[in-house]
Amino acid sequence: MSQLIRLQDIQATHRDLIGDDYYDPTGKTAYGVNEDKIGKIDGALVEDTTGRIRYLIVDAGGWFSSKEVLVPAGLARIVGDDVFFDSLTKSQVEAMEVYDHDYQYSYKEQYEKDRQAFVADTVPAEEHVEIADTHYDAPNTLELLEERLTVNKDRIVAGLVKVGKHVVTEERNVDVELEEEHANIQRTNVDRVSDRKIGDVGASETVEVELEAERARVGKDTYVTEEVSVGKTTERHTETIVETIQREELDVNDEGNVVDREGNLYDRDDITAEDVRRARGM
Repeated sequence: MSQLIRLQDIQATHRDLIGDDYYDPTGKTAYGVNEDKIGKIDGALVEDTTGRIRYLIVDAGGWFSSKEVLVPAGLARIVGDDVFFDSLTKSQVEAMEVYDHDYQYSYKEQYEKDRQAFVADTVPAEEHVEIADTHYDAPNTLELLEERLTVNKDRIVAGLVKVGKHVVTEERNVDVELEEEHANIQRTNVDRVSDRKIGDVGASETVEVELEAERARVGKDTYVTEEVSVGKTTERHTETIVETIQREELDVNDEGNVVDREGNLYDRDDITAEDVRRARGM
């Protein structure tokens, strides 16, 4: 019967199994179903013969004032500094026994307790989980995080165009052809007898002839000489923005084990081939 020991004790009692470095989830934030915050990870239980993590010790202070429980490691999904139990509900945790720091747990005994807790009468039927051996395998997929730049565009007033008009006064010369009449007197010599006497009435009569002339009369008409319309055109240009981002990469030691940036070790059996290729830059 495999015994379970705390991960924090493994260096002192089973150093030959794991070595100097190991992956320790202690202190990570824990979330349950619908990403509801449960509390934090208070440690882990590993097999004394293999060193494989089988349980995570979860402090469910977010759901209960004070309660620590053992959750099968295979139900966890590790993302950076967070641990997600996507199917773990408050009713399930309530049905679990409180973790006893001084009790010597065995894998087989705790397995039977789990099968009862996840289908307990106090757990709604839709939340029942049939526990299988695979639920005790530590996560074999590590989600590496990467920051990516997101660029949004704001429209601003980059300039203002005003179009108006003003009056310009100038002198303009216009040539106009005008007509005017002048008196033209013609005198013809005559030699004939007249009945009129000098001094008779009408002898001093005069003849008046009106002389006409054209005069320039200047008027002003307004014409539309030009139409001005104001529109907008859009020009595009590329602007380079420099920003520092971060991403997580796997580190692989000479023995084929994978360690994170803090020196913590992942069991080589828990790492996928894709994780190794990414760590080696392939």
